[in-house]
Order: sequence, then C-alpha cells, then structure tokens
Amino acid sequence: MTSAIRFSGVSRHYGDVKAVDTLDLDIAEGEFFAMLGPSGSGKTTSLRLIAGFERPTAGEIRIFGQIAQGIPPYKRNVNTVFQDYALFPHLNVRDNVAYGLMIAGQPKAQRHKAADGALEMVALGGYGDRKPSELSGGQRQRVALARALVNQPKALLLDEPLGALDLKLREQMQEELKSLQRSLGITFIFVTHDQGEALSMADRVAVFNKGRIVQIGAPEDIYYRPETPFVADFVGSSNVLPPEFVAKLTGKHAYGALRPESVFLAEQGHSAMVRSVSFLGAATRVSMQMDKIPLTILLPKGAVIPKAGDAVTVAWSADDLHVMDRT
Repeated sequence: MTSAIRFSGVSRHYGDVKAVDTLDLDIAEGEFFAMLGPSGSGKTTSLRLIAGFERPTAGEIRIFGQIAQGIPPYKRNVNTVFQDYALFPHLNVRDNVAYGLMIAGQPKAQRHKAADGALEMVALGGYGDRKPSELSGGQRQRVALARALVNQPKALLLDEPLGALDLKLREQMQEELKSLQRSLGITFIFVTHDQGEALSMADRVAVFNKGRIVQIGAPEDIYYRPETPFVADFVGSSNVLPPEFVAKLTGKHAYGALRPESVFLAEQGHSAMVRSVSFLGAATRVSMQMDKIPLTILLPKGAVIPKAGDAVTVAWSADDLHVMDRT
C-alpha cells in the first residue's frame, strides 16, 4: 500500500487544549477516507494539518512521502473544498474555477480551457458565464469542487462540504462524489460528523473523539463491530448494554452493542416497557426500558407496532450481540 498521507505521533495543542493528541494515521493513495466524529473531536484540525493551514506541535506528517514541515499550503499537492464554498461573487463560474491558475500565472486561454474541462467533470459544462448567485446550492458546491480539481491535486480534502445542503441534495451529492473519486482515482479525505455520509462513501472510516482516533476500519466493521461504547453509540446509535447484563448472557463481563434493527418483538425473551413510538417512514422507532436499561428498536413496515405504556417482550439473535473488548 502506497501512502498518500502519514501521521507519525502528530499532536496539535492550543495551550492546555489537545485538539489532536499523538495521532498515528496512514491513508492509502487512491483511497476514499472519512474522518468522522463530533464537534471538537480533532477531525477538522487533522485536515487543516494536512492542508498546511495548521502546524503540528509535535510529530511528523508526510504527504506522498515528502515531509510536510516547512512546505506552505500552496506548494502541497492537495486542495481543499470548504463547507461554505468560498466563491467570489463578482467573478463568473469559469473565472472562479480558474482563479488558482490565474494566481499561478497561466495564460487566460489556457486556464479557461482547463476550467471548462473541470466544469465538464462535475456536470456543469456550459455554466462558465454564470455568476454564483445564479446557481443552486448543489451547483455552487460543484463549482467549488471544480476549482479544487482544476490544479490536478493528488489528494482532495473535503471539510464537511455537504453540510449546507438539504437532505435530498446531500444524498445526491454523496453518490456523485463517490463516483467522481472512482473515476479520478485520486485520494479523497472527507471530514464529517454525519455517520451516514461516512459509511455510505468511504473505503475506510476513522472515528475521532477527544483528539484521538478511537477506531479505524471499513464501514461495515465500524457499524457492526464497534470497539468501544462511544463508537457504538455515535455510529448508528447502537444500544450499549452494560457489562453486568452482558455477563448474564455471554459469560463475558464487557459492554455489548446491539443494533436497533436486530431487536424484534417476540413471545419469549426479555420483558420491556414501551416509552415512546416514532414513525420514520420505512421503519418505526420504539424506545423502551428493559431491565432498567434504555433500549431502542426499529420495526420494519408491516410489523405490529406497540403503543407507549405497553408491556412487550423483545429478543434478538445471539450473533447480533457484539461484545466489545474496550471501554
């Protein structure tokens, strides 16, 4: 595996605040890699360290084998797409895309040809003469992508780029970003706090918390085999079962993770009391209390739906209870 980005013992401190704390990370060339975590977990600071907008307090960063220390952002073979697009309102779309090439001193005809090619790449061919104000949110996001890609970077850094879009457009852009990355074959590093985005697009996901990576792996591993209660709760909101309860079922005194969709109503099993019921469209979420343990289940369309206050019995397959090794 050829490394695109490598962190070795990297930290970034702001006084007593450890925004990034002794981070080791290896991102492969051509990989779609997601950094997932809540606000303040260190994911955006890590991205800014790659871009060169921040300097590490300690440790070493290598970008395609080259030590990044001392190399300014504009000389790193990466480009960044921000959430707010940062387009110039007085320039048309073509000149927005070509701005970096203009700064680099490329002739007008040459940079406009490159900009038009980048716009074709993001399905905005023919939009070059429009102003950003004449575009939808999704189109402006594509312009920002084209501007980042026109310099032909070896890695594209995306800092929550879909956060300002509505749900339907966000889902559409997720598919388009994944397709674009596959066609280009370059490294995408995607920062998000949205679990669905990370799981649906990335080849691998790093889950951040308090400046550290608490788990890294394929989306399926992160979702079905969380290593800590934090990952289980943050990624897809698994039911985290306490060690005392898990020990009764498995003999192992450790936390357990149980997916809401893995639990079902049954005639035999564990007694529970329904607290609330929420219709979600394709499924219904039922929150309940089981042996003093909060439990959430997802019932599919067509299932019998209990009401708040009902006493029910729940069960699950033994294979669906994941016992975690770490606390």
